[in-house]
Amino acid sequence: MLVRIGVTYTPKEIEVDLNDADGEKLTKAVEAALSGSSSVLWVTDRRGRRVGIPSDKLAYIELGSPAEERRVGFATT
Repeated sequence: MLVRIGVTYTPKEIEVDLNDADGEKLTKAVEAALSGSSSVLWVTDRRGRRVGIPSDKLAYIELGSPAEERRVGFATT
């Protein structure tokens, strides 16, 4: 599952490729960070790398899967 995280005051998105089973776990972690019970949102990607985002800097989070994303093709009309 591909996750895009927008951070305030930064034009770039953070993209993290997660295991498919982590979607529900990530949703709960985001809700905890936004409710104030956690000051940092920690996300671990498929390779084991950890990314920490301060919860007060979260702008948005987009959850999706790689199969739904960016289909490239050419069509003739």
